[in-house]
Amino acid sequence: MDFPILNPKVQVFINTNIGTNIATLALQKNPFPDVDWISILNQIEAKTKAKNKLPIWFMSQNIIYPSKLSIEQTSSEKTASYKASIVSGDRLIDLTGGFGVDDFYFAQKIKEVVHCEINTELSQIVKHNFECLKAPNITCFAGDSLEALAHLKTNWDWIYIDPSRRNDTKGKVFMLKDCLPNVPENLTFYFKNTNAILIKTAPILDITAGLAELPHVKQIHIVAVENEVKELLWELHADYAGPVRIKTINIAKDKNETFDFIMNNDDGFPNLSLPQTYLYEPNSAIMKSGGFDEVGSFYKVNKLHKHSHLYTSEHLIPFPGRVFEIQKTFEYSKTAMKTFLENTKANITTRNFPDSVESIRKKWKIKDGGNLYSFFTTDANNHKIVLICTKI
Repeated sequence: MDFPILNPKVQVFINTNIGTNIATLALQKNPFPDVDWISILNQIEAKTKAKNKLPIWFMSQNIIYPSKLSIEQTSSEKTASYKASIVSGDRLIDLTGGFGVDDFYFAQKIKEVVHCEINTELSQIVKHNFECLKAPNITCFAGDSLEALAHLKTNWDWIYIDPSRRNDTKGKVFMLKDCLPNVPENLTFYFKNTNAILIKTAPILDITAGLAELPHVKQIHIVAVENEVKELLWELHADYAGPVRIKTINIAKDKNETFDFIMNNDDGFPNLSLPQTYLYEPNSAIMKSGGFDEVGSFYKVNKLHKHSHLYTSEHLIPFPGRVFEIQKTFEYSKTAMKTFLENTKANITTRNFPDSVESIRKKWKIKDGGNLYSFFTTDANNHKIVLICTKI
């Protein structure tokens, strides 16, 4: 397929204007009358967005990008690399291929990868990009993924699905049965073609609700990047009916934080105590997992309150999350706030506390930022307390 956007002069123009304000650029006259100006602007905006999220794509020549929104919704290279660590075998089919980032990484682990995409134009773009990225073991299929499964008649080692979280009638949806494709409805057919399915969902999906819709879940991976949960990965295996393992990972700049546990295992409960020398706040992947008792028991730290999800210890330990040294603890009161925090600068976090961060800032005139971290929470005696800390 001929792509006018690949004109060498157009490509130079796109690369020269990475980071340029699109609204300002749009007011200029199109220097390439034979190429659609909106398409050029879209390439600049989308490639700018890809610089940090998709560095391999950004650094490769003649890559064609979909809309900026598609770039925002696609997997990052970091999360795609993690997904590839889950799968193995010879053949994988992606039923909802999209921009193909996940498939590029799957293809580094799997001998044969099939990328299905119902949007014919996007499928052609992705095929072109895979050629630029030198990924010859990926085949692109343009059309309905159910037709692809029926047509190819292959026993796949893995089926991968990233259901669309929007549809024509309900807008943003929160149940898998309302997504496209309807995974719960099609599971029986999928399992006729594979014994292992990996499903990606948005972090907004409730884990309990997902388990109510999906049988045969063996593991759920909660993936965060820089302490922001990006996706949930549901690992289904045919006929599996055992306990569900939760695997959390926070992909940080300097290290990866991991913590795993078995759901509903009742493997012990952390002790409750008043604040000690150090304070621990689990990372966002653990917070999403609901494994509050499990993380406290495993790391042998005390919990401030059953519902606070903050932990403390006398001696410093490695912990998957933020770690602080407590400088001062006091009961929340007008006198104490006027003495220690009013008209100061501090980072504020609330856990199991009636007031919001915004209302606390406004009421006590506390500016955001600085080196002090204040936690407004409830202690083991059900007292509202404030912890002033420094980050370790």
